[in-house]
Amino acid sequence: MSKDLLFEIGLEEVPARFMRAAIAQLQERIVKWLDSSRIAYGEVQTYATPRRLAILIHNVAEKQEDVEEEVKGPSRKIALDDSGNWSKAALGFARSQGVEPDQFSFKELNGVEYIYATKSSKGVDTASVIGEGLLSVLHAMTFPKFMRWASYDFKFVRPIRWIVALFGTEVIDLEVTGVKAGNVTRGHRFLGNETVVSEPSAYVDVLRAQHVIADVTEREQMIVSQIQALAAEKNWNIAIKEDLLEEVVFLVETPTVLFGTFDSSFLNIPQEVLITSMREHQRYFPVLNQEGQLLPYFVTVRNGGSDSLDVIAKGNEKVLRARLSDAKFFYEEDQKLQIKDALSKLESIVFQEELGTVGDKVRRIRKIADSLAAKLQVSGDVAESVSRSADICKFDLVTLMVGEFPELQGVMGEDYARKAGEKEQVSKAVFEHYQPRFAGDQSPASLVGAIVSAADKIDTIVGCFSINIIPTGSQDPYALRRQAAGIVQILLDHQLPLTLSDVFGAALEVHAQMNLLKRADAEVRKDLQDFFALRVKKLLSETVRYDVVDAIIASGFDDISAIVPKGEALMKAVLAADEFKTTLESFNRVGNLAAKASNASVHPELFIEDGERQLFDAWNQTNGNYRDALSKHNAVESLAIASSWKGAITLFFDSVMVMAEDEAVRANRLALLAAIDQDLKGFADFSKLVG
Repeated sequence: MSKDLLFEIGLEEVPARFMRAAIAQLQERIVKWLDSSRIAYGEVQTYATPRRLAILIHNVAEKQEDVEEEVKGPSRKIALDDSGNWSKAALGFARSQGVEPDQFSFKELNGVEYIYATKSSKGVDTASVIGEGLLSVLHAMTFPKFMRWASYDFKFVRPIRWIVALFGTEVIDLEVTGVKAGNVTRGHRFLGNETVVSEPSAYVDVLRAQHVIADVTEREQMIVSQIQALAAEKNWNIAIKEDLLEEVVFLVETPTVLFGTFDSSFLNIPQEVLITSMREHQRYFPVLNQEGQLLPYFVTVRNGGSDSLDVIAKGNEKVLRARLSDAKFFYEEDQKLQIKDALSKLESIVFQEELGTVGDKVRRIRKIADSLAAKLQVSGDVAESVSRSADICKFDLVTLMVGEFPELQGVMGEDYARKAGEKEQVSKAVFEHYQPRFAGDQSPASLVGAIVSAADKIDTIVGCFSINIIPTGSQDPYALRRQAAGIVQILLDHQLPLTLSDVFGAALEVHAQMNLLKRADAEVRKDLQDFFALRVKKLLSETVRYDVVDAIIASGFDDISAIVPKGEALMKAVLAADEFKTTLESFNRVGNLAAKASNASVHPELFIEDGERQLFDAWNQTNGNYRDALSKHNAVESLAIASSWKGAITLFFDSVMVMAEDEAVRANRLALLAAIDQDLKGFADFSKLVG
């Protein structure tokens, strides 16, 4: 027999950003409790609005499952004394398990006899334990921020105002902070009323009648479909940003989409400013034309029905007008600020206590960027633009607009730099040096932007590593993982002829010159290598198998541009399993014996057998092309050349006794294998491949 279970926690409005994790946690904890309590259940559904977290679990068993468990005790030798009576150890085991000694049985395990006790536990009625279980879940829940209210010690995300707890049609006995569980829920704050939930399965429909759409997915679909219908009607492109949609979903219980207008004179402000102001301050969706240009309209979502939408629209228009007027003021005031004056203000902004001000950071970025540009042997014009871009890349941090909207850093810098007469590639680089900002973001489009971006990111990483700020677990306050991934992405996307060692060295040299290194250079380099290895592994893991990743990484990853082609080529070869299997076996046979070689070089005059001469010729005649293909990142060709050695390797092992009695001959044969193995390991450590 089974019944449905409904548990709803009614709250004061919960911040939207907490909701998704909260409802997932509620489900996880209740399901875990049911599992540990041996209570069977069926489908689980969760619901959430700004004022409630709820879970509906179908077909919850009315009784716990009976359990019979066999527990191993001491060995027979320990359990019985010399007279054959139960020892103190055996009697203590019986007491600990709640059984009588005459219930013991003997079983053999690995040649030794042990006593076993069988414990039986009868399941109790679910109704007798479920209240305590739900209460334990409430007390265990965690949130980014807690609240206490009244005189209660209990903490929760927001004060609890009502609880619905039903097992079938029966109310579960449960009380917290003076709120006793019942079967009465609350509808929409303005449009609905209190209402009775007669049984769990009626929950969604009962709330719908009170103007509450409890299902999160349904609310989201309603919002999206209404926005899409409005866009089609008006021939608009309404930009639906996922994080804004997520927030709006948890701000409303009954969503109704409407639109309003704003004065077109505000369109003289960069559209990024207007869009950010609408999204961040008002939670509005911007309206664009089909060419992606902002139009003087906005879309918002009302928490209610479709009555008096014109009045609601005018109220929103009035609020937005004030917001955009502030933005216009900030924009106009910022343009009065000279770049050189903005740069001087950076001297008073602390970047990090041990690493100095933002002004200090800018000077380091300039030196590192100049060093990277020199290694790349860029043209004079590009080198000049790199230096100027690095000098001014952070100036917009002191502007009013970025102070109001930090996410516009770089965006405003590009606009203000252009208006101040900076070269176009310099202005663009001021924006681009922040890219990629997040996973999936684009790399800087220009070479200038790429160099300055890499310089900025490696300065932060090396600076933090040098003072022992290294990410551990989930802690990464300076977003060093993201910045390292950004450097890897830039090197790959631009195919820059720079190694990681080049990038590390440029930053370490500058930090050493400025007396900022608090740890030994070699120690920091080692930590940087380990840190970037994880970023490269993650990158490769997106497209190739784990063992292929390990094989490629083991051969070295200093030259980032070579990593992806090698991974793709090797993965393709591995997938052709039958064809590549014998090649892999031959490579591994070479590697196994190469480990026995000394550092001796190969002497062809010592060859005796045709098999060793043929292997030497096959390798010696093509290894130059092999290395050339590797240096040009032509992984397919280099792997094909290496694979062409398979026949000669097979003949060698079939016809040549490697470990010859003659020490010179033996050493020469091992040296040949070691030379081939060294070339192979330039591509990958093939021994790490699985099958």
